[in-house]
Amino acid sequence: MTAPTRTVVVKVGSSTVTTRSGEVDGATVGQLAREIAALARAGHRVVVVTSGAIVCGWAALGRPGPRPSDPAILQALSAVGQQRLMRAWQDGLGAEGLLAGQVLLAPLDFGHRRQYLHARTTLQHLWELGVLPVVNENDAVADEEIRFGDNDRLAALVANLAGADLLVLLTDTPGLLSADPRHGDSGSLIEEVKEIDQRLMDVAGGPGSVGSGGMASKLAAARMASRSGVMTVIADGRRPGVLAGALEGERGVGTVVRPKPERMPARKLWIAYALGARGVLVVDEGARRALLESGRSLLPAGVLTCRGRFEPDDAVEIAGVDGAVFAKGLVRYSSERADEWMGRRSEELPDELSPVAVHRDDLVVLA
Repeated sequence: MTAPTRTVVVKVGSSTVTTRSGEVDGATVGQLAREIAALARAGHRVVVVTSGAIVCGWAALGRPGPRPSDPAILQALSAVGQQRLMRAWQDGLGAEGLLAGQVLLAPLDFGHRRQYLHARTTLQHLWELGVLPVVNENDAVADEEIRFGDNDRLAALVANLAGADLLVLLTDTPGLLSADPRHGDSGSLIEEVKEIDQRLMDVAGGPGSVGSGGMASKLAAARMASRSGVMTVIADGRRPGVLAGALEGERGVGTVVRPKPERMPARKLWIAYALGARGVLVVDEGARRALLESGRSLLPAGVLTCRGRFEPDDAVEIAGVDGAVFAKGLVRYSSERADEWMGRRSEELPDELSPVAVHRDDLVVLA
């Protein structure tokens, strides 16, 4: 009996795909290409999400000193490094008889439903043509992503986009450790995580040393994937057989983050994680309870204050009186007309305004 076809998203971090000098690590790329090819020959659908363009771009320039931090310079560096990175992946996969297809994605591709569905169709067609998609952020234009995230979040979004069964986040450690190795204590491997809470995020520490992400970024991505029904494995990218081990559930291959039993619909995942929030609505305790306990829509009467500038259908965060954000959704009003709707009962609203501030179909509870 043949094993069922599974869809696997493999994210390779900058620290795995590059050497200490910032050049592409051809040996590691070649090893991963062999493992990816083995999965593809077994009938599985694979997407690679690769970091490293900015690191490679800086190395290519051969400039002395630390890498610059200015976002505009980082964009230019990514334009230099992306083609070097893609060539390495094509060489590695080509040696295994596979053709790589470059897919560059920006936040806009996840922020608009039509483009989101178009990106999904592109992945489907690449697989049908026998081409292995290699995804990276379109760093040359996606300045927000350069400033605020590594490809971990992108990989979790791609896992949802592709309908993946497994997300493998490859890094330079065996997985999530019980202590931060950068502080002198190597710790022990945490083999399985059922719930990602603040204690685990504290253990994960801050950003990594090479790319812009770190273990906390990977846990945040794993939490996103978990809510979309995707299992995540965080593992050492240089460990031989890491991908087969992750797919087969090998004990100790890395840190396994189990998916939630209730899968968040794609649209709500898109609202929760793909759209940037334009503002914050602070609501009273009655509204907070109605959203959390009863699954109600947010009415204008429950909104105490609003921050930021937003238009109808923009994403906004929803916070309680203590300032803690507990939900996110698409608002039906603009911030410019806040005095006309905020705190008003339905019968007090102008005729052209919706009686609902955020409809429950457009609202996601985050905590």
